[in-house]
Amino acid sequence: MGSRGARARPELLALLAGAWLWVGSAQPTAPGPTRGPGASAVPALKFRLAGYPRKHSEGRIEVFYNDEWGTICDDDFTLANAHVLCRHLGFVAATGWAHSAKYGKGVGRIWLDNVNCGGSEKSIGDCKHRGWGNSDCSHEEDAGVVCKDERIPGFKDSNVIETEQSHVEEVRLRPVVSGARRRLPVAEGIVEVRYKDGWAQICDQGWDSKNSRVVCGMMGFPAERKVNRNFYKLLAERQQLNYRLHSVSCTGTEVHLSMCAFEFHRGNASAACAAGMPAVVSCVPGPLFAAGSAHKKKQRQQQQQQGQQPRIRLKGGAKVGEGRVEVLKSSAWGTICDDRWNLLSASVVCRELGFGSAKEALTGARMGQGTGPIHMSEVQCSGTEKSLWSCPFKNITEEDCKHSEDAAVRCNVPYMGYENLIRLAGGRTSSEGRVEVKRGSKWGTVCSDGWTTKEAMVACRQLGLGYSLHAVTETWYWDASNVTEMVLSGVKCEGHEMSLSHCQHHGDSLNCKNTGTRFAAGVICSETASDLLLHAPLVQETAYIEDRPLHMLYCAAEENCLSSSARLANWPYGHRRLLRFSSQIHNNGRADFRPKAGRHSWVWHECHRHYHSMDIFTHYDILTPNGTKVAEGHKASFCLEDTECEEDVAKRYECANFGEQGITVGCWDLYRHDIDCQWIDITDVKPGNYILQVVINPNFEVAESDFTNNAMKCNCKYDGHRIWVHSCHIGDALSDEANKRFEQYPGQLNNQIS
Repeated sequence: MGSRGARARPELLALLAGAWLWVGSAQPTAPGPTRGPGASAVPALKFRLAGYPRKHSEGRIEVFYNDEWGTICDDDFTLANAHVLCRHLGFVAATGWAHSAKYGKGVGRIWLDNVNCGGSEKSIGDCKHRGWGNSDCSHEEDAGVVCKDERIPGFKDSNVIETEQSHVEEVRLRPVVSGARRRLPVAEGIVEVRYKDGWAQICDQGWDSKNSRVVCGMMGFPAERKVNRNFYKLLAERQQLNYRLHSVSCTGTEVHLSMCAFEFHRGNASAACAAGMPAVVSCVPGPLFAAGSAHKKKQRQQQQQQGQQPRIRLKGGAKVGEGRVEVLKSSAWGTICDDRWNLLSASVVCRELGFGSAKEALTGARMGQGTGPIHMSEVQCSGTEKSLWSCPFKNITEEDCKHSEDAAVRCNVPYMGYENLIRLAGGRTSSEGRVEVKRGSKWGTVCSDGWTTKEAMVACRQLGLGYSLHAVTETWYWDASNVTEMVLSGVKCEGHEMSLSHCQHHGDSLNCKNTGTRFAAGVICSETASDLLLHAPLVQETAYIEDRPLHMLYCAAEENCLSSSARLANWPYGHRRLLRFSSQIHNNGRADFRPKAGRHSWVWHECHRHYHSMDIFTHYDILTPNGTKVAEGHKASFCLEDTECEEDVAKRYECANFGEQGITVGCWDLYRHDIDCQWIDITDVKPGNYILQVVINPNFEVAESDFTNNAMKCNCKYDGHRIWVHSCHIGDALSDEANKRFEQYPGQLNNQIS
């Protein structure tokens, strides 16, 4: 389901006429959004060039459609497309085009994708494309055009306002304190806009808190605060200033200063603000970026005292401030349908979570599919709300929306400079190599003792390279021509940190078993990752007890699928009591799940005639309510393969004949209850109330976008003869309060969360 953008305001349109190259002659021929009887015709398309640096005849191509400016994706882009677009802009032809956001990333909608023109079309709407607003791209794929600097004869100049430098792309806060004393993030300073090869100021006449809110949002901060103007006025009087903008008027809900109404200074810019001073802004950092840990600790204590749990979260994002939006309702976490999902609603989410305004409002499960209920649809925020729950929305049913339409966001986050304290060396590509960190003024390697996927995930995040595909503990095979000495050891991360310096480590006292280049820590990073989770209802539906004769368990005993007491049994007489159930493991991520080990190291098991590609793929445990294990069933992966897939997804992995192993995105691997070792040996378990726990990828051997959903829990009641398994759910699917009630079983969880 496509989303429709918020309608632009008249003052925004007036602004844009003076801020970009703007042409208003083309009519869309592709179908627009559904309109009721008597609705007016779709307005003319308008086009502009944006981005920086650029000439007046080149830039990021943007189109105004359905009252909203947006970009065009570079997928399948051709020179023929550029010819059509350049003619829209009043140029005779194109000389080239640019991909991968060469002129910078745009904001707002990506209106067109997979555009395919012949080159002679009168309108871009006449070309083949996926439909208006239907795109699977990000703004990192924004297309640009390079037009021949020759005007179409007779082209109506009234439709074009040439303003070569009349655009606002880059904005910054310039702090008073500079150099070593300057702390990141910069939350207060003079607002400056990029102009030609330098920076210019904004006259603060008429500047208000709404303008400040927009600037703070762009800088990654959720709110603005008052600033000491007198201090900055004295400072400004001693400086030569170059004013560029004045009369800025924002509503406070814009995601970029360029979307506000403003005027450009003409003539002598240095004397253009005689009655005022440069605009100054002070912002309130979110909890993650507040200076000092004392503030964060105080905030956590306040939340605990008030018994608060956040009712909104982001999942599945590679970077801080991005992810699938999930909300808490009736003690269960669920997702949001992307119908009408736009930047205003996305910005409310971002600010509520302590970030700035939204860079992108993503549709079509771009951050992976969620699970559980879909709580909201057609969310329509005005942009001023403190919480997403204050915005109008529709309740949803499964027939209306599916998880393939889960909404996501990318938020503006403060610049922290963490990427300047880490680098990769020796790798074959820019996304792999030996990890080197800066300690003081010295660069050096990291000891690989205890270097796991969690530490590698933090390193890749700090580098801005996404997820860790592999945590490398021996890096001798990478180029060692510029090897540095070791400067960091004992690194131990939780996995969510923004920098390796935030993890535990030995500090200045190094302690590394294996020194030298060979054992320096390394990473291979990837923009995408898998995300495995268990289908909880199937476990509940298929659980049962079987008393299996020992003479049928020789093979299972050989593969260590029984509890240790089985070794003392009177083989082949007697039996073992087994709790059996089916498990269906889905890959809801954005990359295939592949075993860490290559085929050369897979182990052949003669007993069951299969290869093991991972030592341990899942843990099956029976726990007491306080977490003590009373029975366990460690299960190696028999083989990883695509048992079934969603519609339009082809199977890629099959175990037979030493085939490739893995689970494709959108597929699942089913282990039926009647397969050997698909059980927990409960022979020694006494009657009582227990928790059945299943953990996938328990040792974090393979990278995933989200490890918090790898555990599944159920309540169990065992009377010595029969077992009841109920209330099965993914570990992070319920509120903290509901999870506590679950652990206090035999309380009736279902009644309490319905």
